[in-house]
Amino acid sequence: MAIPSYATRGERIWHYVFLGLCALIFLFLVGPLLVIIPLSFNAQPYFTFTQEMLTFDPQGYSLRWYQDFFTSSRWLNAIKNSFIIGIASTILATVLGTIAALGLSSRHMPARGVIMALLISPMIVPLIISAAAMFFFFSRINLAQTYLGVILAHTALGIPFVVITVTATLSSFDTTLIRAAHSLGANPTRTFFKVVLPLVTPGVVSGALFAFITSFDEVVVVLFIAGPEQRTMPIQMWSGIREQISPTILAVATLLVLLSMLLLTTLELLRRRGERLRGLTPG
Repeated sequence: MAIPSYATRGERIWHYVFLGLCALIFLFLVGPLLVIIPLSFNAQPYFTFTQEMLTFDPQGYSLRWYQDFFTSSRWLNAIKNSFIIGIASTILATVLGTIAALGLSSRHMPARGVIMALLISPMIVPLIISAAAMFFFFSRINLAQTYLGVILAHTALGIPFVVITVTATLSSFDTTLIRAAHSLGANPTRTFFKVVLPLVTPGVVSGALFAFITSFDEVVVVLFIAGPEQRTMPIQMWSGIREQISPTILAVATLLVLLSMLLLTTLELLRRRGERLRGLTPG
């Protein structure tokens, strides 16, 4: 951004200092990724750059760790569990969170503040406390060490993200559209699917993506509730670091970074689409 011509000398100095601080913060956040990605192509079983890699010798680079990931039954089973649990919990969290957000958006909803606080409490309560509480509760109803138990636990963690994003989308929703649909003879179900849902879809999908990321990246709750058959990818990575250190973890981390970049790009496209639907200009 250009500096205004009327800016004082102090303002110009602060402008460049601010840009430098932003660059340092960005480098601090992205720095680990700049190390992990090239190390995942290391031909040697080391977590450091070899002489061949530093000199850009083709012999120093290899896809062996990616091959090990895609041919290992442990890693493939872990990623299968992560997607099964993540997709199932995302669907449940999206449906329940959207229904809750629609109810909370009504002016006639009693105790809206209390209900909202309860719904977003999994984001506020320390995760270790939530995990311990879920473990004791699920153990009593025989849901510990089951897929259903892990899915329900991840659903509880994902609902707050859906509620917040859909509620934010509904805050700019024009309720006169609902009255117009009713005046034209549309029943509540048809009004929801033809009028409300298309306009809040960006918020719903954004909440679903956040819920999926939360489930896919969860470690603490899975450690408490899951059994050996429900081992997910984060748990496999955590166990690999403790039990068997292998550069395959770096290859997995690189793939997860690419997945995160894809999801963030999707969120940005949805944000721009939502702004266009609301008549705003994407920033």
